[in-house]
Amino acid sequence: MKKILSLLVVTLMVLSLFVGCSTNQKSATPTPAETSKEKTKTIGLVISTLNNPFFVDLEAGAKAKADELGATLVTLDSQDDPAKEMSNVEDLINQKVDLIMINPTDSDAVGNAVKAANTAKIPVITLDRSASNGEVVSHIASDNVAGGKLAGEYMIELLGGKGNVVELEGTPGASAARDRGTGFNEAIAKSNIKVVTKQTANFDRAEGLTVMENILQSQPEIDAVFAHNDEMALGAVEAVKSSKRNIIVIGFDATEDAKAAVNSGDMAATVEQLPKEIGSIGVETALKSLSGEQVEKTIPVKLQLVKK
Repeated sequence: MKKILSLLVVTLMVLSLFVGCSTNQKSATPTPAETSKEKTKTIGLVISTLNNPFFVDLEAGAKAKADELGATLVTLDSQDDPAKEMSNVEDLINQKVDLIMINPTDSDAVGNAVKAANTAKIPVITLDRSASNGEVVSHIASDNVAGGKLAGEYMIELLGGKGNVVELEGTPGASAARDRGTGFNEAIAKSNIKVVTKQTANFDRAEGLTVMENILQSQPEIDAVFAHNDEMALGAVEAVKSSKRNIIVIGFDATEDAKAAVNSGDMAATVEQLPKEIGSIGVETALKSLSGEQVEKTIPVKLQLVKK
């Protein structure tokens, strides 16, 4: 009887050891939910304005890629206001996001927002427009100088190398506006095309219409318009139609409305960027950087001329 009891005690002790080991192993291994939680990153996207189809597409590209890769995207609209932009960045800092992507309203004004994120040790990536100050992990954008040159070269072709052109400029201080204007003017400098006036319409369609109406009243001889984005170009198209004058219009961005205008003959051409790709590459780059991977300081996104 004693032997049987001893055998039972030993058996129970061995079983308890197995159960203990099993429990310890289970607690040491993270559950799928814990693993998922560890891998989830939150990325803030501060966008210049969602009142522009180009930036709506940029945000859509970023959201699609974030969903695909299991990241959380928090988008805040700056409404083309640098003060609102700063407030948005401060909000994301308080939320303790892992990284902030900024599409600046103004390349100079955004510097303080970038520096605030730097101080908070939150990495920053700029999209489409660069930041003049502060430290950024990477800048992702089309080559706007090259795009401006594409527009200028096609303008030379359409006008036979001579004529009077109006340049509708984007928001003052925005790197995209500066670069597109630089590329365009470098291209037409090799011809007899003259820019008779340059005026800003702040990348806005309604302003493009108003500004172009005023220019048409003051400039009797205009052969063409180059607008730094499609929204201003489409506003200019409306003004030109009302004036009954024959004026070529070239835009930039290749939004759906602009491509439709090219197909109908209302616009001569537009330079196509890929805003969804800019947003998508932004999220991919953000996650690579957060995982410790080295990323390029500048990542160019392809562009091309869209014409009938």
